Amino acid sequence: MPSGRRKLRWAADAIADRVEARTVVVMLLAAAGIWAFAELAGEVLEGDTVAADRALLLLLRAPGNPADPLGPPWLEETGRDLTALGSTVVLALLTLAVAAFLWLRGLHGAAWLLLGATLSGMLVSFALKDLFDRPRPDLVPHGMHVATASFPSGHSMMAAVVYLTLGVLLARVEPRLRLKLYVLSTAILLTLLVGITRIYLGVHWPSDVLAGWTIGAAWALASWLVARLLQRSGRIERTRNQAGAGTL
Repeated sequence: MPSGRRKLRWAADAIADRVEARTVVVMLLAAAGIWAFAELAGEVLEGDTVAADRALLLLLRAPGNPADPLGPPWLEETGRDLTALGSTVVLALLTLAVAAFLWLRGLHGAAWLLLGATLSGMLVSFALKDLFDRPRPDLVPHGMHVATASFPSGHSMMAAVVYLTLGVLLARVEPRLRLKLYVLSTAILLTLLVGITRIYLGVHWPSDVLAGWTIGAAWALASWLVARLLQRSGRIERTRNQAGAGTL
């Protein structure tokens, strides 16, 4: 019997070590994302990204005609449709719909966390735009109307915040690895498509989009850490799967 207890204790300690290691990895990734954003912001302020920004932006335009995006007219229209997936209206509706679903499931803490992560990310996006106040690209005509500053890309940042947060949320409640990978891959793909279309439509410099992805992903990871801490303290409900596994 003592031997069996020692084995159980060893298994519990091993699981705890793995959980803590996962938390440390996520913390390091979030910190790395913030550091990468700060480094990129410094490069932008010093003008070191101008050449690369111009070259990449023109790469998506017809040779000799910056006013004409690459591809047939329907591709540009498709770009407008896809870029709308990162708009404030679409992301707000999606967030409210998922938060309502969580609330109806009785996961009130998770619903509030999702709303808090999205709203705070949006406020940070607006604050960063006002802080850097970078003009929009003037190298090519804009493929759609824009009114705010350019750095960082709000669409790219908020797409990362919302889709990656939702991806992790859904992956947590799905026990099958194949479906976990599908959900997370879809979230990453949507985030990438939103950012790429911002460049394709000429409304953002590539460095704007990269900065949006970086800080947005860091924000999503930070939200995961907050959720983990609140869940351990009992302020956020655990799903049935998580209660059995003891992890987030």
